[in-house]
Amino acid sequence: MTREESGVSLEEASGDLEIKTLILENIEDGNIGCFKDIFVLKDYIYNYAKYLGLEPDKIIDEFNEYLFEYTSKIPLEDIEKAMQEQQKEESDEEKIISPYTTSVKKSNNFFIIAFGVALALLVLLVVVWSVKQITVSNKTTNVISVVER
Repeated sequence: MTREESGVSLEEASGDLEIKTLILENIEDGNIGCFKDIFVLKDYIYNYAKYLGLEPDKIIDEFNEYLFEYTSKIPLEDIEKAMQEQQKEESDEEKIISPYTTSVKKSNNFFIIAFGVALALLVLLVVVWSVKQITVSNKTTNVISVVER
């Protein structure tokens, strides 16, 4: 193994990379089932290969080929069945609702704003009309007379 040939202990590599020793052991042993997120695993592999002086891009390409080979051997029916079971489990679980885990539906404020602007224009029109009715020949009247017939 490259790490052992260069005289680096697992603990030393773990300290230098700030990656737990158990993670590096699983990477060296090829235990990909220990990792929940394949992208995090690829990041670990890339950094570890770079640390060991290997070509990290080449190592990631080899890992991708291995994953393709590994996953292409799983029958499609098994994948579909696992997906259905996962969806069933997710629907059966009680959902926790919090402001951090749910998205807030955005309301359309356009209609509210348009209604407010229309109302303000209507009020302004009524005020202007009222002032126009009270003003006679540019003179303001103080008395409003009522004509009876």
